[in-house]
Amino acid sequence: MPHPAGRSGRGRGASRHGDVREVELGGAVRPIPHASTQAAVLDVIRAAGTISRVGLIAATGFTGATISTVVRRLIDDDLVVETGRAESTGGKPRVLLRLNPAARYAVGVHLDHSGITYVLTDLAGAVVARMSRTGAGTDDPPAVVARIARETAALVQGAGVEERRVLGVGLVAPGPLTAQSGMRPAPPALRGWADFPLHDAVREAAGLPVVLGNDATAAALGEYWSGAVSGSATFAAVYVCTGIGSGILINGIPYHGTSGNAGEIGHVCVAADGPECWCGARGCTEAVAGPAAVVAAARADPATARAAGLADRPRRGASSVAADFAAVARAARRGEPGPRALMDRSARYLAVATRTLATVLDLDRVVLTGQSLAVAGSIYLPAIREELDRTFFARQTHPVAVQLSTSAATAPAIGAATMVLQSELVPLHTGARIPANLTEEERTRRAPAARG
Repeated sequence: MPHPAGRSGRGRGASRHGDVREVELGGAVRPIPHASTQAAVLDVIRAAGTISRVGLIAATGFTGATISTVVRRLIDDDLVVETGRAESTGGKPRVLLRLNPAARYAVGVHLDHSGITYVLTDLAGAVVARMSRTGAGTDDPPAVVARIARETAALVQGAGVEERRVLGVGLVAPGPLTAQSGMRPAPPALRGWADFPLHDAVREAAGLPVVLGNDATAAALGEYWSGAVSGSATFAAVYVCTGIGSGILINGIPYHGTSGNAGEIGHVCVAADGPECWCGARGCTEAVAGPAAVVAAARADPATARAAGLADRPRRGASSVAADFAAVARAARRGEPGPRALMDRSARYLAVATRTLATVLDLDRVVLTGQSLAVAGSIYLPAIREELDRTFFARQTHPVAVQLSTSAATAPAIGAATMVLQSELVPLHTGARIPANLTEEERTRRAPAARG
């Protein structure tokens, strides 16, 4: 099993030669179940930034002959290029390798009822082009898919990228989203998408391979791939857009759970006698502290509604939640007492839910991301930090670092593109399953040999 360093980052012990760096991947080496030797080597080069063939041998445990063969193949495929030499340590300077960012591209799409965000990233995960368009709203899914296909093509063409270099489209949305089960359970504003064959529809309309996923998990993967969480073994992205969720990565691998619902901290109970949530439970984080709850409370108080500029703003249903929440957040940052009190209350509840997540998973880092935290992160960040510093169970053993994403508004779309890069270039083994009844399995296997 190959085992390159299990995290993105720029490592330690880099040596310099001009502007070129060779990076030694520091820290404990953690196994990642790559599907092929080439996938393992390419992932190490991505994680290191620049690295020599000798460095690849040390990082992967492969033989020199294997590394030589794989690297030659990657160079022939234009995925990797030689980029100068490292500083000599007494012998011949080592030739350094890095990804060729322009070799391949991926499109990421974040589908939400309030907006659709598109990004085009290169092989290294850097954003080449981006755009935002009106959301799904109440439009029929086939009409929205046709629009996604047109807008995806416009994004690629506008960036001057050849379509043959585009690996595929990653599409993410709230809640679990798979090719097999669709969007289940679908949030209220997207109920019409629950049984829609989204994977096949987008693939046919766009003419490209499609990878589907949850927006919070995609946001976490994007943070990891970009190196924003360098050094973290187990971290979560707490994601707030129109709902609340989280994405979890363990040693660089997303954790989905049995049905793709892992990390749903929006449906962790933080108030046992709280209001009923759309999921059927009571006191969920999303029901008491989500953007829709904040907006509803602001509109219910005339003074707060006036302070936030909502008094004369028409109610447009779910499609206006993100914009209205942003208005409340701006008023809170200006020091308006009503909006500030509502935002502080929401931040305290989200902090409690985050502490629960951190304690259960023994996290070492939390990244705050999503469209709503892009505008309100300065309010939520100190509340979550204070809660974790004060009450995180393992605080005497290690702290939990909390940071705002540098790309909070577009993180899910960037993560969606990353899903394509990972699935096409560094695929992982899904892992074998042990039969539920080993005795029955063994009996079935031996049945042909039985004589009667």
